[in-house]
Amino acid sequence: MSLLLNYLPLCWFHNHPTDLMPSKSFMLNTIAFYLVSGIVVEGLIADFADGTLEVLLRTFMAFTSISVFLLAIKKWQLFFQLFTAIFVCENFIMTWAIFAEVLDEVMVARHYEYREAISISLATALVAWYLSIIAYILRQVFAFKINISLLLAFCYFVLTYGLPMAFMDL
Repeated sequence: MSLLLNYLPLCWFHNHPTDLMPSKSFMLNTIAFYLVSGIVVEGLIADFADGTLEVLLRTFMAFTSISVFLLAIKKWQLFFQLFTAIFVCENFIMTWAIFAEVLDEVMVARHYEYREAISISLATALVAWYLSIIAYILRQVFAFKINISLLLAFCYFVLTYGLPMAFMDL
């Protein structure tokens, strides 16, 4: 629990990812939470089987993207720290996405007039926060300029969310 409490400030743009050393069990728990929360969110949006497959593809793409990136810049030793920092923050945002999906379901059931505008606004805010956090982590770890960090965060987003979503649409 103390390790989680050390990681959560990253989600608010505090702490330095390389100052945090995750244990293997913490990293595995982070991945498990990522899978479960992702399946919950996708299950609320689509059917369970498609949602599960998409989350598994996203997880594979995250591992692959981070691995290829670190191998390309010859910084493989940072894998556990970078991967865990990104996944803890993704899990934090995914938790908020679950609340947003539940709120959307409640608004649909109550025929709330501004449901669509609220849902789109929440989704946009969560994606912007996600991109900002990933860019922050990359900037902290590699001392990239902010525009490079944002570009890499966007590329990571496209690889981990866009490609699996496109694959599922085939």
